Amino acid sequence: MTGLDTLRPRLPSPVQELSDPRFTRHGLRLLLKRDDLIHPEIVGNKWRKLAPNLTTAAGRTVVTFGGAYSNHLRATAAAGRLLGLPTVGVVRGQELADRPLNPSLTRCAADGMRLHFVDRSTYRAKTDPATLARVLRAADAEDAYVVPEGGSNTLAVRGCRALGEELSGLADVVAIACGTGGTLAGLAAGLPPGQRALGIPVLKGGFLTADVESLQIHAFGARRGDWTLDDRFHVGGYARTTPELEAFAEDFEDRHGVAVERLYVAKLLYGLVALAEEGTFAPGTTVVAVVTGRPFP
Repeated sequence: MTGLDTLRPRLPSPVQELSDPRFTRHGLRLLLKRDDLIHPEIVGNKWRKLAPNLTTAAGRTVVTFGGAYSNHLRATAAAGRLLGLPTVGVVRGQELADRPLNPSLTRCAADGMRLHFVDRSTYRAKTDPATLARVLRAADAEDAYVVPEGGSNTLAVRGCRALGEELSGLADVVAIACGTGGTLAGLAAGLPPGQRALGIPVLKGGFLTADVESLQIHAFGARRGDWTLDDRFHVGGYARTTPELEAFAEDFEDRHGVAVERLYVAKLLYGLVALAEEGTFAPGTTVVAVVTGRPFP
C-alpha cells in the first residue's frame, strides 16, 4: 500500500478573500477556506476524515456506508484505487441493485469499490453490532476495517481538529455545512478561544446537536469549543435542492469564479447570505466559509 504522503495533499488548504456586496454592505469580510483544493480526488473534509482511518486500516479492506449519491463513498473508492486498498461500499436501498448505476455509483465501481446493496431497514440499523456483523458476512468482508457513514468517527473528528487550528486568528466565525457532524466537531475543537464555529445542517431533523456533542465526547472527553447550528437551510433534506438554490449557486459561480457543490456548499453559502441580511453578524465580523467539496462531473 502506498503511503498517504505520496498523494501530496495541499495542506494547509488556501484561504481566499471575496468581495461580495451582500457582505460588505453589512461591514462583513467573507473568506473561503478552500478545502476543495486539498486533493483532486479525495476532496476537502473527506481527506481530513479518511486519512487517519486509512492509516489505521493498514492495508485491510475498508468497508463504509452511504446513499446512492454519497460523496463519502466516492472519496473512499478513489482513495482505494490510489492506495491499492480494497474497498466495499454498503449502499442504502436494495431496490437499486437491479437498476443501472447512477453516475456517482458508476464512478465508485470504476475505482474498484465493490458495491453491496441493503434494504433501508437494515441500513437504518447498521450501527447495531448484530446487524453490522450480518451485513459484513453478507458482503464477504468480516475482517474488514469499518468506517461509518460519512466517515465520522473518533479518528476523523481528531483529524478535523487541524482545520480549526489552520484558521487560528483568521476569523471570528467559521461556518461549515454539516452532514454527520464530524467535521464540525473537530473544527470547533481546533479553534482557539474567541473564535466560534457555525454549522449549517444539510439534512432535516434537528438531531445534529446531540450527535456533534457525542462525537466530541468520544474524541476529546467533553464538549469542546464554541459552536452552534442553524437548521433553516437544508431546503427539504439531503440531496434536495430548489430552483432558488440552484439560481443562487449559479450566480455565486458567476460572481466569484468558484465552482459551487450543490449538496453541501450551496446551502452553506445561501445560509450565510441570509444570516448577513438578517444582521446575525455584527459589523466588523470576519466570516470564513469552509468549502468542503466541489461539483463532481
